[in-house]
Amino acid sequence: MTSSEIANQAIQTLNKKITNEVFLIIQNDRALMHEYLRAVEKEGLDKVNQTIGKKVKEAYNLVNVNDRENNPSCTLIQSHQKFE
Repeated sequence: MTSSEIANQAIQTLNKKITNEVFLIIQNDRALMHEYLRAVEKEGLDKVNQTIGKKVKEAYNLVNVNDRENNPSCTLIQSHQKFE
């Protein structure tokens, strides 16, 4: 494996975990969690989670990969959700 391939593989691994980490920040911050729940009440769970997922993708210039984080540690998201 070349150094470039090693870097690409490590970056892909991190990319799969970034969205989970953002949701963990929300989950573990009392004020953000309160606002998250208010947004879910107003907009619906799917809409809120999809919007957050899209914002993460935009902020970090992520690309969709077929290999996803299948066991997120955050309880706010489900592993089967699709963030486009």
